Amino acid sequence: MYSIAYHPIYKHPLPEGHRFPMIKYELLPQQLLYEGTVIDRQFFSPELPNLEDIIAVHDKEYVQQLLDLTLDPRAVRKIGFPLSSELIEREFRLAQGTIEGAKNAFKDKIAFNIAGGTHHAYSNRGEAFCLLNDQAIAAQYLLDTKLAKQILIIDLDVHQGNGTAEIFQNNPRVFTFSVHGKSNYPFKKEHSDLDIALPDNTSDEDYLELISKEIPKLINQVCPDFIFYLSGVDILATDKLGKLSCTINGCKERDVIVFENCLKFQIPVQVSMGGGYSPDIKTIIDAHANTYRMANEIFT
Repeated sequence: MYSIAYHPIYKHPLPEGHRFPMIKYELLPQQLLYEGTVIDRQFFSPELPNLEDIIAVHDKEYVQQLLDLTLDPRAVRKIGFPLSSELIEREFRLAQGTIEGAKNAFKDKIAFNIAGGTHHAYSNRGEAFCLLNDQAIAAQYLLDTKLAKQILIIDLDVHQGNGTAEIFQNNPRVFTFSVHGKSNYPFKKEHSDLDIALPDNTSDEDYLELISKEIPKLINQVCPDFIFYLSGVDILATDKLGKLSCTINGCKERDVIVFENCLKFQIPVQVSMGGGYSPDIKTIIDAHANTYRMANEIFT
């Protein structure tokens, strides 16, 4: 039975009319429990991480400015959230949730974080609703503690994992793979180890054919002993910030492809939720919930 990182602080209060759907972090666990996909004891509340684990990835001065709430106002605007001590605590707990989940995945095959996938956080700055890069922090933790020797990050959010690419640009022990919209944010892309930029309106058929081919090929090439999966649901045609044309079912089949390959190759996987900005919150919750439903089908 897999574990799920969740803390009430994940649902952080934002100014009225803010475009980030923070409510999903409250509704998603409620939905999963209501339908019986998960049970209460699968959830754990992350503690605060060791500062050393954060600054193993992020610039010490940047982290200190977050803690002191002294970040330059222009840098805060790039992040897109008003800076507060509660927000910083949220980001720290979120990162620890991914670390703990990754450790749990070694025995449970898979682990989840209700939030996370903060792949736009660079080593020395944040942007686009991302302050600390949770999967990068957890990946470095696994390497530093010798729990893993070679890591593959599969980023299937509609936006390129630019921060993750920058963080690991000179680290051969972490292979970064990003499939994203070509004409979407970030408009200046970084260089992942493998980037696949998709044209606008890419369909289920083309998308699924691509990842069905690339993921097993990459696993054979990289030989990872751990995988991080960023399962953003902003690939949906309904998404306000995405430009692809995938359906709810296509998004679900994408998760199946990732999970079946992890199981086939016997590689533990940690899953962070990533983005989702469809106008109807029910669409976002259903798409995210499918990731857990598929995990149940494949791993149990």
